[in-house]
Amino acid sequence: MSKHVLAVSTLSTAVGLALALQALPGQAQEKKDMSSAPQVVKDNMARMQKSKLEKCYGINAVAKNDCAEGVHSCSGQATQARDSKSFVLLPAGDCSKIQGGKLKAS
Repeated sequence: MSKHVLAVSTLSTAVGLALALQALPGQAQEKKDMSSAPQVVKDNMARMQKSKLEKCYGINAVAKNDCAEGVHSCSGQATQARDSKSFVLLPAGDCSKIQGGKLKAS
């Protein structure tokens, strides 16, 4: 399998999983009042908790993000690749294995 195909496959999987949730249990973000959040955000939070996912910033492709911190409203709206404020949801522990992946927005 070529590196390109592997990278695309990995990113596609990450994007699919990234739709899971937005915060790890115990983080301050999870303690926010979610009653006024859009439904997609609530759905992502539920999937993130259930599947043990974490936000990984700086690895998205253009329009292939799960959400962002204060940049745009949410999923699929990233206008640049590897945006430091846009994230995809990945299984816990995987973000640190990806070059440029960060657990916090910068």
